[in-house]
Amino acid sequence: MFARRASLCCQFRRQNVLGQATAELSRLFSSKDHLSDDPVDFGFTTVSRDEKTKLVSDVFTNVASSYDVMNDLMSAGLHRIWKNRFVDKLRPFPTMQHLDVAGGTGDIAFRVLDGMGRPSPRAAPLSPQGRVTVCDLNESMLQEGQRRAKAMGYEGPSLRWVMGNAERLPIGDASMDSYTIAFGIRNVTDKDAALREAHRVLRPGGRLMVLEFSHVTVPGLQQLYDAYSFGVIPALGQAVANDRASYQYLVESIRRFPRQEEFSEMIASAGFRSVSYENLTAGVVAIHTGFKL
Repeated sequence: MFARRASLCCQFRRQNVLGQATAELSRLFSSKDHLSDDPVDFGFTTVSRDEKTKLVSDVFTNVASSYDVMNDLMSAGLHRIWKNRFVDKLRPFPTMQHLDVAGGTGDIAFRVLDGMGRPSPRAAPLSPQGRVTVCDLNESMLQEGQRRAKAMGYEGPSLRWVMGNAERLPIGDASMDSYTIAFGIRNVTDKDAALREAHRVLRPGGRLMVLEFSHVTVPGLQQLYDAYSFGVIPALGQAVANDRASYQYLVESIRRFPRQEEFSEMIASAGFRSVSYENLTAGVVAIHTGFKL
């Protein structure tokens, strides 16, 4: 009789646990379905979440081959200074496990590799302990990055390329020392989800760094900046890449991105501590930093 009662209790507990798990899965899927219907911004227009993911992917498929040339033209070469400052602030070390998200063409990854101990692009590979993983949602951007890595002598075991969504990274929990995303987070559909994923993949003590276009801080500069952004950049896109629409979106996406203080709050809400930001070029871009404690 006692054995039968114990068996019934165990059966009840199993059913209860299964019931709770089923309810939780139902809640998660319902939440996901609900989120997929919520409208989000795509530049100055509003689209569904699924539509934005596809539209952004199309933009970067279109611009992949001219992306680096256009960066030089649009920023008058300033993007190189911003990226150098970004990676200097990261302080790479030889055994670092680093993840660069939305890093398609390799601009940040190559700088991190140099900072980890490569005296020149064609130096011997790093020790097996140190590696940079580049993750990007767009295959064309990854292909361009791999082409550049081979041409510049970065190809090897210290550099890995993976295709993946910033909102659902194909990376293990607590497996990275550092995480960077440069000029990419504003194109992510669910920025909060991407920040939570960054927190998940970082080890305790790991560092998040975001380099992104932001909001100018000098009075009177905004009008000049807007005139250049909306009047010159799309025209450059048309002239150089035969693609005005993609660069019009990129300009609009900058204006829709949260202000420095608001984005810092989003980083803190994802679980990061010691959150700070540094404005560069009067707030045209900002470096955001947070730590997983």
